[in-house]
Amino acid sequence: MIKQCVKLVIILFFVSQINAQEVLEDQHVELETHKQIEHNESGFRLAGIIGHTLIKNTGVDNNIFVPSWGLDLEYWFNHKWGIGLHKDIEIETFIIKNSEHEEVERVNPLVITLDALYQFGNGFVVTVGPGVEIEKKESFYLTRVGIEYEKDFSKSMYLIPTLFLDQRFDGFSTWTIGLGIGKKF
Repeated sequence: MIKQCVKLVIILFFVSQINAQEVLEDQHVELETHKQIEHNESGFRLAGIIGHTLIKNTGVDNNIFVPSWGLDLEYWFNHKWGIGLHKDIEIETFIIKNSEHEEVERVNPLVITLDALYQFGNGFVVTVGPGVEIEKKESFYLTRVGIEYEKDFSKSMYLIPTLFLDQRFDGFSTWTIGLGIGKKF
């Protein structure tokens, strides 16, 4: 009887050691997965975006759509907060009225913003920041507010639909809707 009890204790000891090893291996795999997720959620991201911009204006060309291209460079501090340098060029010549009601021709203006980024929910990102619209005749300062949705389709690549409102301090505003592809580094 004592021999059987000793055998049972030895077997239970080895089974518990094997189980403990499996638990440690599972914890190691979870830790490595968590590190990979954190690595993909922090760091640099680069995205190219193709869109259309609605120019709401009281000028000669009331409410027009112009094609736009964007290039976004972002740095994410963690999975919630980041900062982004967003650049968009509107590929069109159009006329607006400035705050003094003068007609101003805009030829391919470049919009550059420095945005604070906050990710909430499951991939939704809110962007807010100051910027400037640069054009050879006249430049305008602006504020950007927007929302994006990042949908991963691989470990480092994602699809990004965007919607932005750019309010110029000189009176006119634009809405931009776009679709892009991004890469996480």
